[in-house]
Amino acid sequence: MNATIKELEDRFLVTLEGEMDTAAAADAEKTLQPLYTTNGKDVEIDCSNLEYIASSGLRILISILKGAKSGGSRVVINGMNDDIKTVFKLTGFINLFEIS
Repeated sequence: MNATIKELEDRFLVTLEGEMDTAAAADAEKTLQPLYTTNGKDVEIDCSNLEYIASSGLRILISILKGAKSGGSRVVINGMNDDIKTVFKLTGFINLFEIS
């Protein structure tokens, strides 16, 4: 699992790659924790290379969403494959996030 954050002028660009399973979630959380407070910047999460996400990964995304919304920011997820979209649909997360 590889998670990176790039701070741009108007937003944070997050790239998720590999499998965000329970074992990888702890490291991913350390990397992504700065996004729990976005200071008014939107968050764009690129899942083009994300192959799998476990419930621990979903918990991290929800924490990012809560932090962003409390600061008036948006979270947009793009590039999800069909398997990830299915997980989002089954959990109801599809209704919580902006998906492009």
